[in-house]
Amino acid sequence: MKLTESSLRTAWYTLACLLAVFIYFYGLDSQHIPKNGDEYVYEHITRLTADSGRLLPLQSQLDDMRNTKPPLLFWQGIASTGWGKDWTLWQLRYPSVIYTLLTAAMLFMLGWKLTNGTKADKLESGFVAALTFLAFFTSYRYGRPFLTNPPEVFWIFLPFFALLYWRQTFESRTFIPLLFGISIGIGFLYKSFALGLPVTLGLAGWYLHQRQYRVMAFIKQDALKVVIAISVAVAMFAMWFVLDPNPQAVWKEFVVGENVGKFDPHGPSYFESLLWGGSSIWGYALAFLTNPGLLTFPVVALFFVAYKRRRELSNEEQLLWIWIAVMFLSFVLPSQRSGRYLLAAMPAVALLCAFNWQQIGRKAFIASLVLAGALLAGIAYLAVRLQAEVTDMQMFPVTFWLLLSGTAILLLLAVAVPRYTRPAVNVVALLVLLCFAAFLKPMDGVLGNYAEEARRYAQGKDVWVPCNFRAKDEGHRFLLPGAAVHGYSEDQNLTVNELAARYPLFAVRVPLSVKPQDSGCASCKIIGQRLDMHDRHSTAELKEMIFEGKVFQHLFIREILMESSAGGKILLTESLAQTCR
Repeated sequence: MKLTESSLRTAWYTLACLLAVFIYFYGLDSQHIPKNGDEYVYEHITRLTADSGRLLPLQSQLDDMRNTKPPLLFWQGIASTGWGKDWTLWQLRYPSVIYTLLTAAMLFMLGWKLTNGTKADKLESGFVAALTFLAFFTSYRYGRPFLTNPPEVFWIFLPFFALLYWRQTFESRTFIPLLFGISIGIGFLYKSFALGLPVTLGLAGWYLHQRQYRVMAFIKQDALKVVIAISVAVAMFAMWFVLDPNPQAVWKEFVVGENVGKFDPHGPSYFESLLWGGSSIWGYALAFLTNPGLLTFPVVALFFVAYKRRRELSNEEQLLWIWIAVMFLSFVLPSQRSGRYLLAAMPAVALLCAFNWQQIGRKAFIASLVLAGALLAGIAYLAVRLQAEVTDMQMFPVTFWLLLSGTAILLLLAVAVPRYTRPAVNVVALLVLLCFAAFLKPMDGVLGNYAEEARRYAQGKDVWVPCNFRAKDEGHRFLLPGAAVHGYSEDQNLTVNELAARYPLFAVRVPLSVKPQDSGCASCKIIGQRLDMHDRHSTAELKEMIFEGKVFQHLFIREILMESSAGGKILLTESLAQTCR
């Protein structure tokens, strides 16, 4: 039977989606996956709450970081780990991947349903929408770790998915708005009631658009629907106050501290922070273009194409642009602005890319492929340098180099052959993510973990580990299971001898070129060592990496676990006062 071009394309995209699912689960238990430091805080709260045997109140040893988020994420972690009995990164993270894949499935359904043309055209549009979303770097970075973003994006986008997929839902007066309220309420209980502003504006904007901006018709026929949805969502969120034994703490720590506090400019005036600095409106606006990562250039082109076609946009495209606009305008109001706040708008961006995939110029895709090639070359360079540094074992298997080579061949084909460019660009972007994960794999194996003897030695003992972010010592609980892990702040810049005077058993980080026996503490006993990646670089280190090419020197470090017979001379209470908590 002769295969047609459309059937070959369908087979290609089907395999690409299966590859994407594999990539999102691959290395999920890694300490080094792209993520956000808040994951450590959420792990800390989940672990202590599970240990308490009660769902509420949430537990924490961090100052002012107990009710940092509503309880649903922590309850999810308690459920997925069996009340902490199966305490692994995989168990904590796999629900996040499921949420992200469900969001991609919604985009596939919308692309398939809303695209005009043949069955093959509709299927291709659905596949492109799903793959584009999964190929966005922010989807990979925030859609896999134990964070609030994956469920937030799914539950907040779900009502808008329903309105697009089943147009009759616009006319339901009570039942559908009630279901919308439940979905939005779950999103609130994962993230914050602050999502109520963009959701209210989004729903109102969509209903008003359907009424062709006839305000009185909207007020008479649709305003109550929005009120029902938001009222149900707020009522669900309010149950946290009802069920928590200490609602005053929830109000102080979450409502006032976590939400109202976002309007505090912390130094300059509100308007100064709006126009200048890391949280300025300009950097925030660029997040729409930088969030996609390797697909930045096609997304930039999408904005130009949409402006050029502004009088020809379909009804669905107009609705999606309304959602993007209200998300942007809602979160430009706080003094703290972050591209992370726009994650719930990224499914709409991916779907709009799919609708305009053929209108986006090929040069934009070529630019993405060239950027992917540069990153691929960087990964290969670091792998060669790292292997040269570690001479006593083979770090990277043959499959790693085959993966790099296969990705490079596909990339070159996509650049050289125009008909392959658009079908291949998302796959190349996903494969680069896989190459990066495969590059990190050895650091989650023998090299990146303490030996079994060291882990056994640390069980039941107090171990002090370096920490440069709140609760980052939680990561060492996966490396040293059974140990009582504490963090000491790297900002103290303590020498090895000073650490040895404070702590009987501690870990210290040294440059990769420093051997354990040369670490600077002659009286210390070396218990174990591991290879790690250094993060949160200083300004000086970043300058050296960018302008002097010292990437390798600042990217990898050696962590040594030491025992000191003189440790503990300083009172424990004094040591605790200087931790990174």
